[in-house]
Amino acid sequence: MEFRFFYHFGRYLLMLKGMFSRPENMRMYWKEFMKQCVDIGFGSLGIVVIISLFLGAVTTVQTAYQLVSGFIPKSTIAQVVRDTLILELAPTMVCIVLGGVVGSKIASELGNMRISEQIDAQEIMGINTKAYLIGPKILAAIITIPALVIIAAFLGIFGGLEAGKMSGIISHEQFMQGLRASFDGYNVFFALSKAYTYSFIISSIPAYYGYNVTGGALEIGRASTTAVVVSCVLILFADYALAALLL
Repeated sequence: MEFRFFYHFGRYLLMLKGMFSRPENMRMYWKEFMKQCVDIGFGSLGIVVIISLFLGAVTTVQTAYQLVSGFIPKSTIAQVVRDTLILELAPTMVCIVLGGVVGSKIASELGNMRISEQIDAQEIMGINTKAYLIGPKILAAIITIPALVIIAAFLGIFGGLEAGKMSGIISHEQFMQGLRASFDGYNVFFALSKAYTYSFIISSIPAYYGYNVTGGALEIGRASTTAVVVSCVLILFADYALAALLL
């Protein structure tokens, strides 16, 4: 078990090292990068919107259920919703979902190219496939996923506001009052630190498993599943590590 960990970790580092080379054709790399930005960013926007709205709504309702004391002002609900979404729900929960959506797509795409020998054909033509196929995916994820996390935080707060109004838990004025109270800008920095770390995990781990697939179509499915599981576990581990280091 320990040997397999170091084996995969070594090959993973070699894959990352192999990405750093001078592009053979900058226009080709730019086109691939923009394609990945559309696939990863806009392709995941719908699920991020749905998850964020409901996360904010559920957080508002459950926080109000816990605050049964009449001595605690209702504006506290908005503070709890704001900080919970920014610190944990928006970056971590959204990225775990994206780990399944984006990660399985990257692993299956590269795995299919490996099985169908498209990667071998590109290497014969003198293309650095690690730089051309994996590099744009990682760079696109690092740019688009933090943007999705920011959108998720705003939509989650908006979902909490609307849920509070529609259920009669908290008025618009009370929610906005709590939203502006005791805001710490460092929480945004912490959330973005998580987002950038998770985006690298979400893109590089599935790329490794997909790029190194051997066998047939069955192995592509196994590689996709393994990539998603490993990515989610590493996201949770990074969540704890960043909290211990930065908070």
